[in-house]
Amino acid sequence: MKIIKKILLTVIPILTLLVACSNEQTFEDFFHSKMELKNEYDEEVNYSYSLVYQEQNVVHPNDAIAIFTENKLQGEQIFIAYFEQENGTWSWKQTRGAEWDTPVKWSSMHQVPYIYSGAINDVSIEEVYAGKEKAKIVDVEGDKRFWYAISNEKDVDVKINMEDGTQEVIAEIDEEMLKGWKKKKNE
Repeated sequence: MKIIKKILLTVIPILTLLVACSNEQTFEDFFHSKMELKNEYDEEVNYSYSLVYQEQNVVHPNDAIAIFTENKLQGEQIFIAYFEQENGTWSWKQTRGAEWDTPVKWSSMHQVPYIYSGAINDVSIEEVYAGKEKAKIVDVEGDKRFWYAISNEKDVDVKINMEDGTQEVIAEIDEEMLKGWKKKKNE
């Protein structure tokens, strides 16, 4: 009888721990549940999203980033979001978005961690740096790519390295392209 009692006192806590751990929501499940809740559009809008890339433990253990596209009234947009997990619960912390072929060439999150990111569709761009941090470039579709770099520094220069060996610091906003957009809107 004592042996059975010892076995039960050992096995029951282990089983309880295993059941509790198995109920923890995965990052991907959390992300999809939030995105489904976000869909406030009518069926006529044809809203859709696609998780393009995810990575966990990027800045510290129990955090994650997700790169995803959304198709909605404004057309296709691409986003990067930062998440943290505390006590087994995920929380959405920051998001930045971009569009293809716009004057906005990159943006950054305004809180730690500073995540710099941007959409690119120029295949001659080989590398991107935000300050000293080399960006990770993620293939999205066709020539469309998205880059991000995580930095401890706020307000750094963003530099691209081209396949021909040239380097260029790129402004957050392409002023020439912006002028062209304004002309098109006024015509």
